[in-house]
Amino acid sequence: MAPTAAIDQCLSSDARSVPSRRARRVKRKIFVSSPKILVLGAGGIGGYFGGRLAEGGADVTFLVREGRRKILTEQGLRLESPFGDAQLAVKTVVASEVAPIYDGVILTCKAYDLDAAIATIAPAVAPRGYVLPFLNGIAHIELLNQRFGQHRVLGGTAKIQATLTPAGAIRQFNDWRTITFGEQSGELTERVTTLAALFAAAKGVEAFAVTDIVQRMWEKIVHLSTAAAMTCLMRANVGEIVRTPYGRELFLDQLRCGAAVAAASGHTPSDSFMKLWEETFSQRDSQYATSMLRDVERGGPTEVDHILGFMLNKAIDANIAHRTLMLAYTHIKALEQRRAAGRLP
Repeated sequence: MAPTAAIDQCLSSDARSVPSRRARRVKRKIFVSSPKILVLGAGGIGGYFGGRLAEGGADVTFLVREGRRKILTEQGLRLESPFGDAQLAVKTVVASEVAPIYDGVILTCKAYDLDAAIATIAPAVAPRGYVLPFLNGIAHIELLNQRFGQHRVLGGTAKIQATLTPAGAIRQFNDWRTITFGEQSGELTERVTTLAALFAAAKGVEAFAVTDIVQRMWEKIVHLSTAAAMTCLMRANVGEIVRTPYGRELFLDQLRCGAAVAAASGHTPSDSFMKLWEETFSQRDSQYATSMLRDVERGGPTEVDHILGFMLNKAIDANIAHRTLMLAYTHIKALEQRRAAGRLP
């Protein structure tokens, strides 16, 4: 497929799938070069999407620690996926080896590692390069803007359930495989359409270049804060909660709370978004659980401040009822106190 055709296909597919949104087909011709892409880490998100890019022929390098580099060198990057397993020979660097030569840096760390991640990738970004974060929430955008400048930071969301197995493979749990990205300004720039073309050539990925990424990031934190609050508070997946007498009611109440917070911040969720997640949070057979719940269950650090704390503070500032959100936030913060004291079972 020609590069311009790949761009056209990617953008027009988004326009068809979300006709009421501002993602739209761009008919101008765009020359696509071969940008150098750096992916920070090779875990569940970065390893999967970066691996699919590399598999499709993109120039991708993974910035990893020495231990992960050894595994990748000896075994390759291994993907276990419903869309096809893969074992890929990939390029790697460690922090001491990076140079400012990368046109795009994909950032997929946990929020609590953001400061260290910024320090690690800063020397790798080319003078006209950009950073594309796929972090949960939205609070990280301000920190990245401060470090790199708003014009060099894209917005992005990822919808995938994948993890790094103890054996070093990346295992995808279901058919979620979507990434969405765009300029904070809403422009559809050449670098965005170029990246869209690269992802269009990759299998096992649904990638959309959009003109309303900030709105979409707000919608994601509405759904994610709802899911994280409920699954962590109840220590159960969506289906297990919904099958209780009042679980669905609590879920939908928290979803409305999150929507009210987004609306107060100037980003009212769309009707189609609300319908989708009302249905999702009503499914009695759903096995959907959040990464925050997995972090809680293994006794590790969580993104509680970045997701639940952020939404709680916004709710308080806007005088929006937030009792379930406060309870979930306090529950996890109390767990952190136990972990710090060495009192976890």
